[in-house]
Amino acid sequence: MNLPYLQQLAAQSGGILYLMLALLTLTLTVSVERAWALRSITRHGDRLIAALTTLRDHDHLHLTQLRDQAAPLHQTLLATTLALEPEQVLADRLDEVIFLHVPLLDRRLWVLDTTVTLAPLLGLLGTIIGMFHAFQVLAAPGAAPHAVTGGVAEALVATAAGLLIAVIGLVVFNGLNERVRLAVHQLETLKMMLVNRFAKSPQPPFSKGGEA
Repeated sequence: MNLPYLQQLAAQSGGILYLMLALLTLTLTVSVERAWALRSITRHGDRLIAALTTLRDHDHLHLTQLRDQAAPLHQTLLATTLALEPEQVLADRLDEVIFLHVPLLDRRLWVLDTTVTLAPLLGLLGTIIGMFHAFQVLAAPGAAPHAVTGGVAEALVATAAGLLIAVIGLVVFNGLNERVRLAVHQLETLKMMLVNRFAKSPQPPFSKGGEA
């Protein structure tokens, strides 16, 4: 299958195969970018949760150190915690930060969602255009039957390409949605850990003999 033959297939599909090549490139680009970004966020989140597990209540010094080492998304949560006094409503402020950042986690995933639906339809359209070209051979005097069947087979390449792109897009889309769900769960876990450790006022020390 050489380049001239591929160009012939693209021409018979009315240029649809060129469009689908661009769609495949866009799908792979978005998939790699989102997979890398979400993997980085969840890995940083796992490390931060492990660090907060051993953090003492109201240990602002170590929380500041964690903030400086955290990913930008998690830095915002930690900075919000450090900026608030214990009596302030920390949970609501952290919820506000999470609500602002959650849409950034699944941005551009709509491209994959659209690809799953659009690619098979474009493939079908390319096949229909290719069938028109194939059946036009019958109008030529002395047309051989194998010329028609060969044209139909070539027209089906567009449908196969559309289904292949849709399958790739669907698998990646579902996988990235799971990554987004895990990232949101991490943010909620971090919020609860920060609220439990920094929103409550520190208990006054007890005096000797058990008296407050």
